[in-house]
Amino acid sequence: MTERIIIEADGGSRGNPGPAGSGVLLIEVSSGKVLAEAAIFLGIATNNFAEYKAVITGLELANELAPEAQILIRMDSKLVVEQMSGRWKIKHEQMADLSTELAELIGNRHVDFEWIPREQNYRADALANEAMDAEQSSIRKFTGQSLTVETSQAKVSVVDAEYNPLLPSSVRAPRNISKQLTTVILVRHGRTLLTESHRISGRGGEDPQLSELGVLDATKAGLELAKVGVTGSFASVIKPTAILASPIARAQETASVIGKQLGLAVEIHEDLAEIAFGDWDGHTNQEVATNWPDLYSQWRGDELISPPGGGESLSDFDKRVQRGRREILEKYAGQTVIVVSHVMPIRGFLKAAIAADWPAYWRTSIAPCSLTILRFWGDEAAEISCVNYSGHL
Repeated sequence: MTERIIIEADGGSRGNPGPAGSGVLLIEVSSGKVLAEAAIFLGIATNNFAEYKAVITGLELANELAPEAQILIRMDSKLVVEQMSGRWKIKHEQMADLSTELAELIGNRHVDFEWIPREQNYRADALANEAMDAEQSSIRKFTGQSLTVETSQAKVSVVDAEYNPLLPSSVRAPRNISKQLTTVILVRHGRTLLTESHRISGRGGEDPQLSELGVLDATKAGLELAKVGVTGSFASVIKPTAILASPIARAQETASVIGKQLGLAVEIHEDLAEIAFGDWDGHTNQEVATNWPDLYSQWRGDELISPPGGGESLSDFDKRVQRGRREILEKYAGQTVIVVSHVMPIRGFLKAAIAADWPAYWRTSIAPCSLTILRFWGDEAAEISCVNYSGHL
């Protein structure tokens, strides 16, 4: 039985964030024998993320190959050594999640962390660079007289290759930006009985709950959103830290389902409510066209006309939604926030993102529980990552 092992670990990122890799060696102290080595390709990530993932990989290998051994982790990352030794506070949420994962891997084992100069960590550094050069992962285990090799492809996706995590990706976008990036993940509520029967449902109307299909929609959306910042199509997006919802029941219920899966409380924002349709609420479009033919025809092409019985004009609605959008961007600057709302408010955010005119309100399809991801730097710049994504449904 191996009594003591050393884990040499390192991580790097070409661009920080950029294509990243982790390198790990497990060394038996008594003999100096290498038990295993790993070159792990991570896709697009930061240096700190790659360094943490190196230690995680090392501990996973140690738990497999030397479950009873005492461990000394040696690396040239002052940040990881000091944070995992408890001397430095962990402020970044993603790093806090990784440190929690590390703590769970350590369990009751005796593990020490030691900082070493970079030149003494050359073997782990070489493995990290091997992973970045090959754009694939390789784990080599030296057990007895045999060698076991595990490899896996992890190519940088087309999306990640041109993704700028700090600034707008286009070279024509402004660069003299003073505002922090705020990522907004817009989610339309799940289906209701009115949605399923194609009836108008706005602010101040019947306010139906989610149908059985709507609850299923919300559950699937929550599962997809739990992957954000971790894996899948949106691994490069910063993990959400807040959920906001329209005050309307179907949006609140959808947000609650998602919030429970992400461990986040839901905040209600009045300005995220759907547009008010007044007397038209609960009717189909055909019924409205039949019963209010002239007004309906005028309303469709004029942002100043309101539906009868307390309806809201598109102009007034837009002022409300943009006010709410700016409040959200200011309050959650530098974060990723999930906004659970309705078709029209989501179109309003899109209108602002592309600096569009009124036609933006009727040129985009927004399905129930679809995801629309927008990036805002205040009102200085914006970028659309995706619209009406429904691959999870």
